[in-house]
Amino acid sequence: MSCVFVCHDGGGRVLLARRAAGARDEPGTWDTGAGALEFGETFERAVTREVTEEYTAQPQEIVTLGVRNVLRSDPPSHWVAVVFAVRVDPAEVRIGEPHKFDAIGWFAPDALPEPAHSQLAGTLALWR
Repeated sequence: MSCVFVCHDGGGRVLLARRAAGARDEPGTWDTGAGALEFGETFERAVTREVTEEYTAQPQEIVTLGVRNVLRSDPPSHWVAVVFAVRVDPAEVRIGEPHKFDAIGWFAPDALPEPAHSQLAGTLALWR
């Protein structure tokens, strides 16, 4: 199970990260954050841990947006993603895992960077 989070500034911008060359999945693409739910963890604890690890910021607000049953053909994979909106302070945000991400940025939903991760549009559809 995966916890996917759309970090936002509360003013309409979303935080996206570009996956580094060493990323496990779709390197070079822009995406929201995500991480695995660890044994015994609540969703909120997992999201807090992952946001802190990936972006060095503490969540100010966490809202559950929905669940996605993700079936991807290339590369073939299947997972369940619980999606959250997480408001963070942009001044706190830094790349916390440089081996996974080589750039981050704040974007308006109508001005997203390319190339996008294959799951970005589906995730952002829940946030809008």
